[in-house]
Amino acid sequence: MDVGSKRNAAIYQAHSQALVRFATGLVGPSDAADVVASAVLRAMTSKAWPQVTDHEAYLYRAVANEARSQYRSTMRRRAREQRGASREPVYQPDVWPEVLEAVSRLSPRQREVVVLTYWEDLSETAVADRLGVNPGSVRRHLGRARQRLRSLLDE
Repeated sequence: MDVGSKRNAAIYQAHSQALVRFATGLVGPSDAADVVASAVLRAMTSKAWPQVTDHEAYLYRAVANEARSQYRSTMRRRAREQRGASREPVYQPDVWPEVLEAVSRLSPRQREVVVLTYWEDLSETAVADRLGVNPGSVRRHLGRARQRLRSLLDE
């Protein structure tokens, strides 16, 4: 194993559990590990990786991007299934507690902000750093997420 591979393995070891927790909030427990594995592999094999100074933030953004990509792919697949079916949709909604279901109905960015703010207990600044956005964007997405959650949970 060369020096770069050992360094990457140490970086992965240091952040993998937190990344899986983050991904679990975004895509659910059944897909979280796969999302993290794909994101980390893509990040560490990119041309930009050797120049990255904040590996943790870069990996969080990679996981968020991978989760968004998976979400879009799932929505496209479900739309195709619905168009092709002459009856009710072929998938069944997940049976989750009410709050988790409501969080799953948020936009991908809103879910990211909610998971990092409430489940990871990070400040707006820390969330902004992890996602590579400014703190104002975090406040805006968090405010919209709270409003959406209120309406979903009041139904």
